[in-house]
Amino acid sequence: MTLHVAPDIDFGGACEIGTVREENQDSIRLPDGRLPVERGLLFGLADGMGGCAHGKLASSLALEVLFEQFYGVRASIPRSLGRGIASANTRVFKAAQGLGPARMGTTLTAVGIRGGELYLGHVGDSRAYLVREGAAICLTNDHTDVGELVRMRVLAPDKVRTHAQRSILNRAVGIGLFVRPDVRHLRLRDGDGVVICSDGLWSVIEDEDIGAMAACGDDPAESSARRLLGAALERGSDDNISVIVIHVKKAASARPKPEAGQGPFGAVRRRLYLPRSSND
Repeated sequence: MTLHVAPDIDFGGACEIGTVREENQDSIRLPDGRLPVERGLLFGLADGMGGCAHGKLASSLALEVLFEQFYGVRASIPRSLGRGIASANTRVFKAAQGLGPARMGTTLTAVGIRGGELYLGHVGDSRAYLVREGAAICLTNDHTDVGELVRMRVLAPDKVRTHAQRSILNRAVGIGLFVRPDVRHLRLRDGDGVVICSDGLWSVIEDEDIGAMAACGDDPAESSARRLLGAALERGSDDNISVIVIHVKKAASARPKPEAGQGPFGAVRRRLYLPRSSND
């Protein structure tokens, strides 16, 4: 039986405290060779809520639980993402109860890739983009009051980045006993790129620039991640900045036989870029 797993991809991530905040409350997690290849590859990004206590704990705990559920429970990928986010919500909510009256919450955006298929699970205002033929297409909805105004066509999408209440979430992991994640699926093509980023990045970089800087070309995904992070710093981001870039070289569905020197993912190349202390 043919196992449909990871395509030929290159990926990298960057997580930066930025120039204003005293603590990095963002967290990212990338696949590694210790995880079951049959489940595919899981990427996660979480942005702890700055207005709540223990944002860093919330973001790191949410990713830990998500990965445990995704790789530890046998279910379809969409169901695994939904259950994983629900379990993360419960764990973060219960952790907050043990730390006093202050709320603790985080965004959580996860991408699972298996074969030529992409599965997305999302809560909050971090974003995931599909980069295809140089254009960035936002795959997520911002779970904010401002995002609702955009969906109601009361506010133009290009006004979101500068809106005074842009970061006020109406849906997040850990702020209530239950959470309703968005889950969606799409088929990847050769040459596609995927960007997952916190609002510290997308709030200062327009979609067309994200597409140009993250397009799947000759540069490795690590370079694209560094380029995006550097641009966010140069453009005056006042928040923590996190980004994951995925380049889909070939959206093949059949599992390649690992060659000498390759890991269990076959032709997968991984980079993680952590340029500064995050004050963990």
